[in-house]
Amino acid sequence: MIARLHDPDYSRWAAQIRATGGCRQPIHLRGHVLHLDQATGTLLHRYSTTTEPGGVLRVPCKTRRASRCPSCAETYRADTYHLIRAGLAGGKGVPTTVSTHPCLFVTLTAPSFGTVHTRREKNGKVLPCHPRRDAPTCPHGRVMSCTARHGADEERLGEPLCPDCYSYTGSAFFNALAPELWRRFTLALRRHVAKITGHSVKGLREELSISFAKVAEYQRRGVVHFHAVIRLDGPDGPTSPPPDWATTDVLAQAVHHAHHAVTVKAPAVDGNPSAVLRWGGQLDVRPITLDGDLTDQAVAGYIAKYATKAAECVGTLDRRINPTEDLTTLPIRDHARRFITECLRLGTLEGLADLRLAEWAHMLGFRGHFSTKSRQYSTTLGQLRAERVDHRRDDAITTGRLPLFDEDAVLVIAHWAYVGKGLSAGDAVLAAALVRSPTSDHSPHLEASHG
Repeated sequence: MIARLHDPDYSRWAAQIRATGGCRQPIHLRGHVLHLDQATGTLLHRYSTTTEPGGVLRVPCKTRRASRCPSCAETYRADTYHLIRAGLAGGKGVPTTVSTHPCLFVTLTAPSFGTVHTRREKNGKVLPCHPRRDAPTCPHGRVMSCTARHGADEERLGEPLCPDCYSYTGSAFFNALAPELWRRFTLALRRHVAKITGHSVKGLREELSISFAKVAEYQRRGVVHFHAVIRLDGPDGPTSPPPDWATTDVLAQAVHHAHHAVTVKAPAVDGNPSAVLRWGGQLDVRPITLDGDLTDQAVAGYIAKYATKAAECVGTLDRRINPTEDLTTLPIRDHARRFITECLRLGTLEGLADLRLAEWAHMLGFRGHFSTKSRQYSTTLGQLRAERVDHRRDDAITTGRLPLFDEDAVLVIAHWAYVGKGLSAGDAVLAAALVRSPTSDHSPHLEASHG
């Protein structure tokens, strides 16, 4: 750290760190960029990493996971927030009239796979977990009762009262098949809207489109559930109003029907018949309003928060787990260890290779995208990132760091090579100080790179 502070290239190194937004594990690139006049071949501008500290350019890792890099995850969260809110209130290319379209915030939960420790409240008072006077004793000799009033951060939350009774097999299959259950839910939703409004599915598309954006969240017990914004539009998406008969009540009725109607079959294993998986009994359906508790800002913030999280709350690892690893040596909770063990076991069984349970054991079997949306919901993450690139290029031209080019007349030739990532322990301390103290002598103001 002392050597870095006294390095003649410290100012440039600090500028790179600030440009990454304080990324914990910046990517190291080596290469160059040439800007040539297409007509004459004249070199207009050249950039090379040979003059950079260490001969590399440090760029953000761009992970979405807050557990790996809070800085890059914050960028992802902010982009997701703007993407979700644009589909509720307009902006980013979406007309503000979209705020008048019928729209619901829906939470789809997982079914029960065994009794787990939980925290319940009523009128602000914490209730006992699972109090039972004549509690039965399970086949493994455990009394299925818990009178504790659990704290909000207790590790026991989500853990089964009897781990040997809990269905880790069912939980793993639900996580693996949740994306398919969601797909069937969206199909059933469209079909039921068509049915109750007297349309064919094909005819419905000529008058109405259903848009959505969703995020997956892990419950403490390790199974996923989905939070979704579901909206009714005209046939051209958010730019066209839905027909008068397309109301919030129609959408809510279709959501309730699809929630109860869709199922997916889990594979038959261990001599047991194929199980039928469906959504849990708890369904939350609420309209999104311009004021009150469930506004467009509140919903966008809620969904964006979970877009940067994974299975950390369950106590698993934020990396892939090799089947040959000794799970007893890993710093994970026993509940997560049993869950992972079952995923690894199921992954070795014949006929289950398509579920890739062993590969996704660290995610407890869930391999779907955490944040997804329909094509016409709003803008895209790609468009938001492209706007950020344009902003940075314009800023570089304005400040004289890049010449003003006629883009149609310039040929750009770039060559980059990956040479590593991350920061040394000393560099990490300095990087954290640079981000925390943007006005210090060694660190000018942080560039507005997160838009």
